[in-house]
Amino acid sequence: MIAADTLGYSWQSLRSYPARTLLMLAAMSIGVASVMLLTALGEGARRYVHDEFSSLGSNLVIVLPGRSETAGSGLPAMLGATPRDLTLEDARALRRHPAIVRIAPINVGAVQASWQSRKRDITLLGSTRDLLKLRRWQLAAGQFLPEMDWDRATPVCVVGKKIRDEIFGPGAAIGQWLRLGQNRYRVIGVMATEGRTIGIDVEETVIIPVASAQALLNTPSLFRILIEARSRAEIPTVIDFVGDTIRKRHHGEEDVTVITQDAVLQTFDNILSTLTYAVGGIAAVSLIVAGILIMNVMLVAVTQRTAEIGLLKALGASRRQILRLVLSEALLLALLGALAGLVIGLAGSWGIRQAFPELQVYPPAWALAASLLVALSTSLLFSLLPASRAARLDPVRALHRH
Repeated sequence: MIAADTLGYSWQSLRSYPARTLLMLAAMSIGVASVMLLTALGEGARRYVHDEFSSLGSNLVIVLPGRSETAGSGLPAMLGATPRDLTLEDARALRRHPAIVRIAPINVGAVQASWQSRKRDITLLGSTRDLLKLRRWQLAAGQFLPEMDWDRATPVCVVGKKIRDEIFGPGAAIGQWLRLGQNRYRVIGVMATEGRTIGIDVEETVIIPVASAQALLNTPSLFRILIEARSRAEIPTVIDFVGDTIRKRHHGEEDVTVITQDAVLQTFDNILSTLTYAVGGIAAVSLIVAGILIMNVMLVAVTQRTAEIGLLKALGASRRQILRLVLSEALLLALLGALAGLVIGLAGSWGIRQAFPELQVYPPAWALAASLLVALSTSLLFSLLPASRAARLDPVRALHRH
């Protein structure tokens, strides 16, 4: 019996029992589609985080108040208390290194913005002129914060596009006085739609000078300091300089955490990659369930087709040929189910991308190959028992349906 005959016989067998065939195809396709969709979601989340961190800028070093590892216990440790605040003087001291291109101290808070009768809560961000280039943001109109001394609380602001549309409507925003809290600030610029990043949506943010933000929020402490190194190779040098400078200024206390964009990105990448593999493995369990279903159905099929198998053996079919016929039927069934699952998975991924354009949901290549391989392997493995049972049938007893 040649391969074409084997394939034709298997196809005819599947067509002879449409309800049973559709049941097994559904089980296999659902398993494959589950693997595809879950791994695609995990991969999409990983890509989203990667793109978001890439938008922070290149060669970025971030200085945060407090240590990432806190020894001891008690209320101060649980609240993340630090011996000293991170101040503008600390940020100013960090400007003295030749490997540092630009530096931007950051303050963040929430206040109410109002203009005439329109009011809304906004995210307030205090910083300096260098923030625009450091974060690779773009202006839609006007200008960014002027070059000035960091201690100067100038009443100017730059608004996000959504703030501009909701507060000022179709009228001109630049030149208007926007009230933030109890103070008024003249609008000198509008941010473009770009600039969305983790933790901050620039479209819903108002940016003012850092000294103005500290006065408005009534805090001398900075939220963090962003530093851009001259090159990737000089980042370790900048990190050492930051650590030494802050330690000297804080009387020997190592009370800041210095992280890099690459380190944060790598951490998230590892977490999300592990999560993708985990959910893919969980979804693969459904393929094993589908394989068990195929085994049970094939056992029933062998019982129903006892006389047919007996006739084949009486006509000279060997055990190996009977084994091959049953296994080829199971593999053909698994292949068709897997292909259907791939189509469903790709269609589901496309649907998610249409619903959430910012989440690029594409199943990874390894998931495509692994789901197809697992589907065929489980079908082959769980079909060995019914195939071997069919191959051992005595032709005479089988013809008599015994």
